[in-house]
Amino acid sequence: MPTFTETIPVNGQNMGLYLSLPDGDGPFPGVVVGMHAGGTDTFIHAMCDRLSEDGYVAAAPDLYHRLGINDTRSPGTLKDLEMIADVEATIAFLNDHPRVDNNALGITGFCMGGRVAYLMAAAIPGFKAAVAYYGGNTMTALGENIPSPFERTADIACPLMFHFGETDQNPSPEDMKILDTKLTHHAKEHEFFAYPNAGHAFMDFTGSRYNEAGDHTSWPRTIEFFDRHLK
Repeated sequence: MPTFTETIPVNGQNMGLYLSLPDGDGPFPGVVVGMHAGGTDTFIHAMCDRLSEDGYVAAAPDLYHRLGINDTRSPGTLKDLEMIADVEATIAFLNDHPRVDNNALGITGFCMGGRVAYLMAAAIPGFKAAVAYYGGNTMTALGENIPSPFERTADIACPLMFHFGETDQNPSPEDMKILDTKLTHHAKEHEFFAYPNAGHAFMDFTGSRYNEAGDHTSWPRTIEFFDRHLK
């Protein structure tokens, strides 16, 4: 399972990209992986590697690449339009990769990356499936005079799966109901799952909030969802 760190251009700047490839020649479906607040770290690398083990080319862009060395790295430092450009650049890279089936692209993400997955499913046509893990602040726009991901729901163009922790407060169980109502209103194909005794970041095995049962139950659902829509 080869892994690489690439550098790709985005609007005249350089962006780091972690890439994990399945063994074999392909072509394989591709999945963009939205990083969590910790960035493209050990956890995100591991999620890419897990996807590649199941036959997907996984690419995680460093959405913090515009920040300086001393700048705070948190979701609040990012802007939606810039992240859309970053994901579009990642898609362009995947489309040009000889081992990627560019007719079978999906997106997933964790924490802020779950929000990114919801946003990109609406903002970028071409994704065939999106999986969001505990994407908080989905009803908030990052940037001025632009719609939030929630307000873009009518534009979602692919099936969506969303994983929630039952004890999480962002997104909360009430947020889950609001999102479900909105997606149903716009007749968007979606599947929601909530995991007992699991809070925010329940997939992150490097942190104190890791929930093994939530991980081991949700991940097979994610892979089955991607297999169904991308393979």
